[in-house]
Amino acid sequence: MPYDDVPLWELIQTSHVVARGFHRVFAEAGLTATQFGVLAELDDRESTGGPAPSQAELARVTLLRPQSVGELVASLVERGLVRRDGPAGRGRRTGLELTDAGRGALHRAFPLVQAFNTPTAMGLDAGEARELTRMMRRVRETLDGAENATSGKAAGRVDPETPREATGTAPRG
Repeated sequence: MPYDDVPLWELIQTSHVVARGFHRVFAEAGLTATQFGVLAELDDRESTGGPAPSQAELARVTLLRPQSVGELVASLVERGLVRRDGPAGRGRRTGLELTDAGRGALHRAFPLVQAFNTPTAMGLDAGEARELTRMMRRVRETLDGAENATSGKAAGRVDPETPREATGTAPRG
């Protein structure tokens, strides 16, 4: 049985190698991949003048379940990287903002993320890296759309046990 022409299986194998690499990158930065994703989204909203997102909005953007985002945000608040702009509570809309410490953590982590994402680090040239990104997005969108059409799930939801790796969202500023 030929196993060399099974692209999604190859993607799974590659994702494990990439996840280990990002684990090292984020450990060096003192963050997890999901923490980085939340900080990057908050920074992006801030730099574009967008409203501070609620936890539910962050769940949609980071592809996590709202319960997982709640725990993640609580840890970021506890570390002083994020603050709520109102009282927390079930059913209450509370916007989230980066603190100076959160902005600093994000800006220390981003060069490490960029270095890990260079075409050379992936064994590619710049054109191949752009093509790889384009193809992975198409596969993700196609499979996510097909899954959501058959399951009725909200777009992009993943199991909380599935590690979320880098978001690709660049911090601004």
